[in-house]
Formats: sequence, C-alpha cells, structure tokens
Amino acid sequence: VLKPSSGQVTVDGRIAPLLELGAGFHPELSGRENILLNGILLGMLKRELEEKIDSILEFSELAKFIDQSIRTYSSGMLARLGFSVAVHCEPDILLLDEVLSVGDQDFQKKCIEKMNDFKTTGKTIVFVSHNIEQINQICELVFWIEQGKVQLSGNVEEVLPNYLNST
Repeated sequence: VLKPSSGQVTVDGRIAPLLELGAGFHPELSGRENILLNGILLGMLKRELEEKIDSILEFSELAKFIDQSIRTYSSGMLARLGFSVAVHCEPDILLLDEVLSVGDQDFQKKCIEKMNDFKTTGKTIVFVSHNIEQINQICELVFWIEQGKVQLSGNVEEVLPNYLNST
C-alpha cells in the first residue's frame, strides 16, 4: 500500500490484504456487487467469483443482507464480507491488520479456524493484532514492534511473555 523508500520485496503468489474495513468496497453498491468488485481487485476472475459466491455468502452469514447497499452494513458485517471474499480468493499470502477486532465471537472463531486451515496447507499469514489470545491461537513467529522498531522477534513462547512483562 505504500511505496518503499528502500529495499526490495519479491512476492510469489496471490496476496489478499485486509488492512482496513471497507477497503476495496464501494458504499453505494450492494454486498453482492462489492463481492465482485473486491474479488476482481484481489485478482480473481468474474467466473471464479460467480462459482464461489454461494460459499462466500455461507461463510459470511450475510445472505439476508447481500442485496442491500453496504453503507447500511455495520463494521462487523463489513469485516465478515471482506474476510469471506479474501479467504475465498485462495491467497498464498493473507495480510490481516486488526480485522478480527470487530464482529462477534462466533465469527472470530470461524476466522481463526480458517486461518489455521491455511497454515496447514503452507500458506503465509501476516497477522497484525494487539489481541494476545488470538496471536497465541494463530501465530508461530512473532515480531513485537513498538514505535516502528522491532523490539524482539522469535517464537510465540519467547516473545509474548517479554512483551507482557514490559507493559
């Protein structure tokens, strides 16, 4: 999302970013139309999206609202829709920034299960969060970043206790 000031990044595979609620969505379009828009922005073909729309709706649990303008959606509903589209584009790399901080517990649990499924297939997940419980459930490696600088990196069992002792 930002142009690097230096360095180089090589990406091999499809990336699905969920960095901000509603990013890639148009508020005047319906949920259904936004699935198509967001999916295409994530690199999917319209045909792929049409084949997966039932799965996306089932995962998001938004079928009753899907033909309404998303300007009427709550932040939790936007998170449901965004996460559902992102995971159904079958990314090799999933970037998540605090997106599980909204929504109900049942949906958060379902998202964590989906991310753990991704891990078992060798996919990469970059998960940004302040939620220690979710970090424990999802992550194997952790970077503790404070004021833009890495304070400590390593396995969860090493980094989290140091982080918790510092606060």
